[in-house]
Order: sequence, then structure tokens, then C-alpha cells
Amino acid sequence: MAHYVHPLPQRLMHRMRGVTLLELMIVVVIVGFLAVIAYPNYREFAARAKRNEAKAALLQIATQEERFYLQNNTYTCDMTQLGFPVGAGFVTDSRSYTVDVTACDASNFSAQAAYNLGGAESAKCNLFQLDGRGTRTSTPDTNCWIRTR
Repeated sequence: MAHYVHPLPQRLMHRMRGVTLLELMIVVVIVGFLAVIAYPNYREFAARAKRNEAKAALLQIATQEERFYLQNNTYTCDMTQLGFPVGAGFVTDSRSYTVDVTACDASNFSAQAAYNLGGAESAKCNLFQLDGRGTRTSTPDTNCWIRTR
């Protein structure tokens, strides 16, 4: 007596191994929806990091200027005298801002970080300025120094 195996369960098993087009489309829609939500947040996070990098560079220049002033009783425009490898202006690590001492004399200095890249990010916080009196300005948005978000 031979044992007969019905072919139906094998066909059902074969069908269950694949992914249907409908299931694939649902996954694509979900991934697309998540990307639409996450991408703008990522871009804002990256822009904020670039702005923080520029502000940190300006604060470092201010610290070095004060140290130089204590030793020489004047400020300097020469970045090599402040301990930077370049004589005038340098680009931040992200290559987003060019930082430089723009003016100096015996009683004050002025430094700025100017945004290098175009795009939507250039519409806000594209120029940071700091002077020896601690005055911090930014253009076109005047709140870039204090903004945390």
C-alpha cells in the first residue's frame, strides 16, 4: 500500500515564501513617510551643528585675542600670533564657515564667521560677529547666538 501525499500543502507552502507586491508597496509607503518626517529634522540638526562650530571658533579666537592682549597690551589681526596655522582666515572643519579677525587695534578686535555654502541654510545665521567687548551679532537672524534649537 503506497502512501499518497496531496500536492495542495506544497503549493500553499510555495506561495507563502514570497512577498506580494501589495506588501512591498506598504513597506515603501511607510519608509517614505518616515523619511519625510525625519529628513527635515536631520537637516536642521546638521545646520545647528555647523552654526555651533562657527560660534566655537569665534570664541576660541576671542580667548586667544585676550591672551595675546595680556602679553602685548594690544590685539592682533595675525592669526598665526594667536596660535592658528594660518595668517588670515580659516575654514571650519565642516567647510561651512570661513572664520577671520576682520579688525584690530590697541583697544578692540572684531572677528567674524561667514557662511560659505548656498542653499536654504544661508537664509539664516549666515554671518556671526564677535568683538573684544563681548558684543555678539548675527545676520540676517539676530538671535543666532542665543538660539538653542
